[in-house]
Amino acid sequence: MFGGILMVVAISVFVLIHEAGHFLAARATGMKATEFFLGFGPRIWSFRRGETEFGVKAIPLGGYVRIAGMNDREWVHPDDIHRTYREQVFWKKSVVVLSGVTLNMLMAFLLLFGLFWVSGSFEFTTTVGRVSPETSEGIASPAAEAGLRDGDTLVAIDGVVVDGWDHAVSVIMARPGKLVTIDVLREGNPKSIEVTLGSVHPSTGEATGFLGVSPSTRRIPVGPVRAASLAAGAEWSILTGTLEALARIVRPESLAELGGVLAGRNEVSDAIRPVSPIGLVQIGTQVARVGIGNVVFLLAVVNVTLAIFNSLPLYPLDGGHFAVALYEKVTRRRVDARRLIPVAVTVVMLMVFLGLVAVVLDIVDPLTL
Repeated sequence: MFGGILMVVAISVFVLIHEAGHFLAARATGMKATEFFLGFGPRIWSFRRGETEFGVKAIPLGGYVRIAGMNDREWVHPDDIHRTYREQVFWKKSVVVLSGVTLNMLMAFLLLFGLFWVSGSFEFTTTVGRVSPETSEGIASPAAEAGLRDGDTLVAIDGVVVDGWDHAVSVIMARPGKLVTIDVLREGNPKSIEVTLGSVHPSTGEATGFLGVSPSTRRIPVGPVRAASLAAGAEWSILTGTLEALARIVRPESLAELGGVLAGRNEVSDAIRPVSPIGLVQIGTQVARVGIGNVVFLLAVVNVTLAIFNSLPLYPLDGGHFAVALYEKVTRRRVDARRLIPVAVTVVMLMVFLGLVAVVLDIVDPLTL
């Protein structure tokens, strides 16, 4: 329950931070921001401070900052023409439209930095953390069948002394289907166990040895410099993974599969399943049970996902506004906003479609970890 509540609050805060980036950048570059709202649709509550109206709207699916002149067709009082977005130089436009994305990426980095500095890093050991009772086909795993136990420390495999978990994995993978002797330490006592390794066949068709164990981990304290390096590496991994997931989702065959959800078919591949705020709450509730560190990592993922989504060069997303500003800078030609309407409609329709699919899936087939 705690994790779910934390996710709701955190997502709202991240959206607020994102929009605050736009607002503060607009103010800093001399532009006029007339509205700052969380949510869309009918106004629930608002107040005015200076030239800006702040408030909350009924549909809690994001937020926005309205800056004078972002739409070429918008009427602007003559006294404010010089403060409109459309009258600014390229670097000012870029700062305003990319500030929200930048803050989300910075927030993700700070969350990961704090996580690694407090929790340290972890490395795999050669001690078995868990023996898988069975394979995905429902048969006993080679490790379970041979009698390996949680807590056994791998010493040698088929006569090869193992030097770390990765080395042990490579030795096992190179012996698909073979009968091997595994030397272990069990409660400090040496023991030899004969195991017939399984074999799995990846898409290449090459047989790969399989034992059916996962390693235990060891915590390593780190300082701030190492924590920053680990945070940057983790953020990069999240970023590339999210981009790959988005690329899979927008394939025609994936969209067709997702469309089936709205037609009553509620099973889709996990690789292309979108997640709604409902699903994030479900995930948050589950990860909180296995430690606050997992929640912090999930919050970093949410920030990176928000940043990447908004960075896509599709109008009216932040990245779309940047693409337009860049085009105008390079060509020295003003883009007619009316020509962008079909793009904006398509993007909004895709967002609504994916949002509906995600909500339906998260209700009828809740996410489980």
